[in-house]
Amino acid sequence: MAKLVYAAITSLDGYVADAEGNFDWSMPDPEVHAYVNELQRSIGTYLFGRRLYQVMKVWETLYGQPGQSPVEEDFARLWHQARKVVYSTTLREASTPNTLIEPVFSPDSVRELKAKSTRNLSVGGAELAGQALKAGLVDEVHLFLSPVIVGGGKRALPDGVRLALELVGENRFANGVIHLHYLVNKLVGQAGIRTIGG
Repeated sequence: MAKLVYAAITSLDGYVADAEGNFDWSMPDPEVHAYVNELQRSIGTYLFGRRLYQVMKVWETLYGQPGQSPVEEDFARLWHQARKVVYSTTLREASTPNTLIEPVFSPDSVRELKAKSTRNLSVGGAELAGQALKAGLVDEVHLFLSPVIVGGGKRALPDGVRLALELVGENRFANGVIHLHYLVNKLVGQAGIRTIGG
């Protein structure tokens, strides 16, 4: 069974965007970007909400274009090759190839997709990842902590979810970013702790 992975670049106080919606402070430098690319190599399918999809689809226009750095060219290729599933009630058709539009996020459909997939899946966007975490679908969490405090905005992790995580890796980068890799082992609920079975 494939794993569902959530990766996010966050401020030290846990936000993926500040109160004005800005996230320019989170742009990875070449060292961090190359590391992110390595993490993406196991991903065969991206799950996106509409807003993040519309931000990320620029990588399709960059695919095969000259003038990019090696890490940008590499990421554009990874993006182009992966399947995309976009959850949106307003988008009627995709503007990128190999992309499926779904009107609602269905935990059962994602479980089926994980069971049938030979490569891992990635859930992108804090809101969609929050739904996946609440449903017990996420197997791994990768947080890239940026050395900045933004004081508020869009949280990287959802309210109302208690998870027991196992730290299995960490990396420090020259620009002050720290990568933390967790396995999601337990979902803590009103009935106590139960093991997540995928």
